[in-house]
Amino acid sequence: MTKDLEIDSKQLVDAIVSSMEDKKGLEIAYIDFSNVPNTIARYFVICHGTSNTQVATLADGVIDGVRETLGSKPWNKEGYENAEWILLDYADVVVHIFQENSRDFYNLEDLWADMEITQIESKQ
Repeated sequence: MTKDLEIDSKQLVDAIVSSMEDKKGLEIAYIDFSNVPNTIARYFVICHGTSNTQVATLADGVIDGVRETLGSKPWNKEGYENAEWILLDYADVVVHIFQENSRDFYNLEDLWADMEITQIESKQ
């Protein structure tokens, strides 16, 4: 759950996706775990950038966008040091922002292929 209990998980996903689109995140997708009992998160939201600078910018954009839209901050954030994979923990929604080679290596979409995965159409 988020710190602000009144914030719906899907609203949070929508705000995150919108922020990723604003910062030109690539291949945005989210994985829905909401029908799985005892999971650590309801959703994973995933995208990648083309450089460590863009990955950090995407993460900052998500943090700013969610704060402006919903007034919520992540509980924790990891990975800014090298910006290969930045993780933002909003408790019931976990954001994964990769560089492309790291996304290909960890391949979260294939790892969770039996879950409902929604690909976001690029607006570019």
